Amino acid sequence: MIQLRPLTPTRIANALVAVVLVLVPFHAFLTVWGSQLVGNYTALRLWSAGVLVVLLGIASWWLATDKALRKWFFSSLLVRLILAYGALTLLLGVVSWLKGSVSAGALAYGVLLNLRFLGWFLAVLLVAQRSGWLAGAWVKIVLVPAAIVVGFAVLQYTILPHAFLSHFGYGPGTIEPFETINNNPEYIRVISTLRGANPLGAYLVVVLSVLGGLFLAGRRRTVCVVFGIVAALALFASGSRSAWGAAAVSLAIIIWFRLSSNRSRLIFGGAVGVLVAAALAGFFLLRHHADLQNAILHTQDNSNISVTSNEAHASALREGVRDMTQQPLGGGPGTAGPASVHNQAGGVRIAENYYVQIGQEVGWLGLALFLSILVLVALELFQARASLLALVLFASFVGLALVNFVSHAWTDDTVAFLWWGLAGIALARPLPKSKGTKREAAK
Repeated sequence: MIQLRPLTPTRIANALVAVVLVLVPFHAFLTVWGSQLVGNYTALRLWSAGVLVVLLGIASWWLATDKALRKWFFSSLLVRLILAYGALTLLLGVVSWLKGSVSAGALAYGVLLNLRFLGWFLAVLLVAQRSGWLAGAWVKIVLVPAAIVVGFAVLQYTILPHAFLSHFGYGPGTIEPFETINNNPEYIRVISTLRGANPLGAYLVVVLSVLGGLFLAGRRRTVCVVFGIVAALALFASGSRSAWGAAAVSLAIIIWFRLSSNRSRLIFGGAVGVLVAAALAGFFLLRHHADLQNAILHTQDNSNISVTSNEAHASALREGVRDMTQQPLGGGPGTAGPASVHNQAGGVRIAENYYVQIGQEVGWLGLALFLSILVLVALELFQARASLLALVLFASFVGLALVNFVSHAWTDDTVAFLWWGLAGIALARPLPKSKGTKREAAK
């Protein structure tokens, strides 16, 4: 007779984390399609937040009952910074709402977008601290769903009708089934199962980094090469220029740290320099070619668009920086970024730069706290780079940090939950054994 293992809080937490990490690449697709079946599109989009609430409840119980875990957790400078950033965000939100600067809906959405990935990081950190199961399963958790996302992206770009996703409810009321470059239908940007082309590109930065790390570690190299080629095609089809650069930077960092001698690193650095010079020379020679202009510049010489995407980016950035100088304390969460679309008490303010968005919302102090959090996470990953997961995350962090200069990547469900969840797994450390603390084996 088969004996079932007892359903402990740790096993429940492991399962919840794994489910979110596996399903979050399909978050947009599942919510749009589900809304066509049962309605309530907005409510369905909050499923991951519901799981986060349950995980935070379990984590709070552990902290309340485990003295050693509690001491370790609250003695961490990173944890303290996150808690301070969260408290400041909530305080400014209440003040802005009382002043009438932000509507309740925009405030709630802004707080959710700004704090959920940090709350998720802390929750997964505690789960991985209690059990080693996630540390042993992360490769499959990342790559199995990635294979589906990548495969569908390539099919959408090559075989399927570009508007294929409209059969599942995609459209003006939810998410457009595809995007274009410069409003030109000849230049399609695929979105696969994500919310858009740029989120797809940012997601693939993580996927390609994992594949590159596994290849250099000598693990299933043939699979990594084939998978990597298809993923690179999907990345190209996304048309996300920032993600192209981020993926190149991330892979270069992984290669650099995997090289064993200064001589090999010098040769690699020289090769990268030659490739960059050749790419710049090729762009200069072909700068008037329409395909190259659309791919790299997202415009062309005879474009009929009055304002190009590059001009819109620059204008939004200037306005965002001006807001930061005029409101050094910030306007409160929900007054800028994607959440500001729902702000009935003010206008839409989207800076196309995540760091500027944070400055607009929580001011210079909030931005300083947030940047400190990022620096500490990056330093801890760098120090743990002997671990494959930590190295992959450090490299992809550098790439995604660049992406966030021209987009709001950390507000995307898939990128935020995946990267910060993996970071929680990578930074978990076994505590010294005591009566109150027991780290379960990976099972």
